[in-house]
Amino acid sequence: MGEAMWPVPPQDGYTMDDLLTLPGLPPHTELIDGSLVFASPQRCFHSIVIDMLVAGLRRTAPSEARIVREMTVQLDEHNGPEPDICVVQAEVIDPDQTRFDVADVRLAVEVVSPDSESRDRDTKPHKYARAGIKYFWLVERAGTNKHPVVQVYELSEVTRSYALVGIFHERLKLSVPFDIDIDLADVDNL
Repeated sequence: MGEAMWPVPPQDGYTMDDLLTLPGLPPHTELIDGSLVFASPQRCFHSIVIDMLVAGLRRTAPSEARIVREMTVQLDEHNGPEPDICVVQAEVIDPDQTRFDVADVRLAVEVVSPDSESRDRDTKPHKYARAGIKYFWLVERAGTNKHPVVQVYELSEVTRSYALVGIFHERLKLSVPFDIDIDLADVDNL
């Protein structure tokens, strides 16, 4: 067996240009603080919850919004996370694009996985808030039935951090960023 050839990061870390142009990166590679972060294989719960939330958001989204899954969001030169779901402005959608600018993102959603708990609960929400994304949802598997629980946050313009708006167990019913009504218990029917 030969030695593995690991890429050596640049002295100042990787940039968004690197993330978008390095050949052979695995799917869903993220850029966090100039480091490349590789995703573990997705669990079924993660995929099902993303599908359920995307369908619910698309059903209720106004015409000026689009719902996209697993696309890079450029926060700055050294940060390009990939939220599980984003609500973006419809006018910025281009079928050939590979990333969104943070200014075009109204909502970022992270579905927590065992391999990404710290990033999803701590690192990404802080970065999203500092970058100005108005709404953030953190989705976890909880309770005796192990259904999704959605924690909804809104950005405080004063502190540039998220404030908890509510925790939703069976039904996600909101009026921001637009009218939303999603049956979270429906996860068993997907």
